[in-house]
Amino acid sequence: MDDIILKLKDAQLKAWQLISVAEQKGFITAGQTEKELNENIYQLAKELFGIKKFWHKRIVRSGKNTLFPYKENPENLTFQKDDILFFDLGPVFEDWEADIGDTIVLGDDPAKIKLKKDVKEAFETGKNYFKSHPGITGSELYSFTCALAKEYGWSYGNEHCGHLIGNFPHEQLLGEEIKNYIHPDNILPMNTPDKFGKPRHWIYEIHFIDKEKQIGGFFEQLLTID
Repeated sequence: MDDIILKLKDAQLKAWQLISVAEQKGFITAGQTEKELNENIYQLAKELFGIKKFWHKRIVRSGKNTLFPYKENPENLTFQKDDILFFDLGPVFEDWEADIGDTIVLGDDPAKIKLKKDVKEAFETGKNYFKSHPGITGSELYSFTCALAKEYGWSYGNEHCGHLIGNFPHEQLLGEEIKNYIHPDNILPMNTPDKFGKPRHWIYEIHFIDKEKQIGGFFEQLLTID
C-alpha cells in the first residue's frame, strides 16, 4: 500500500481515537461550553499523542450554532441537556493531517437523533456514488450531496462539501482555489493527479441543517481511502 495512504489512514484512526477517549472520559456533558470542550480536547490530544498543532481551527458547535459552516465564528454556547452538537477537528500527526467530524445528541429528541443518523448514512451513500463514478467532478459530487440532503428532508449547510488533504501544511501549499474543494464551480475531475502525477486525496463533508428547528448535523472523514 502507498505510504501516503498509510499515513493518512493512521492519522484519521488516531483522530477518531481522540474523540472516543473524550467521550469515555465524560467530557461531553450538559452545562459545558463549546470553548471548554474545545480546550479539553486540545489538552487530551497533547496527553495522548503529543499533538500541539491542528492544521485548521478546532470547531465545537451546539444548538443554533450547528447551522453555521466552518468559516463562521458564532457566539460561545453552553450545552443543554437535550442538545445537539458537532465537532470538526484537524489534528496533525507527525506532519500528516487528519480531518474528522461527527454529531452527538445529548438527549432523546427524535429529530436530532434522525439528523445524526442521516449525516453518517449520507456520507456512505455519497462515498459509494463517488467510487462508482471515477470521472466525477467536484461540481457533480456537490450537486449529488445537496440532492441527498433534500431526500433526507434537510437542507445542505455549506458552499462546498469537502476538500483536499495531505502532508502538513497542505492548505498553505495548495491555497484556497476552487479546484481544491468539492465545490459547485469545480469542474475538474476529482481523480485528476497532482502536479507530480500522484493521486490527490479528498475529505468529504456532510452538513445537513434545518433552519426552522435551528439544528444541524455534521460528519466528515476521508473519501478516497477506506
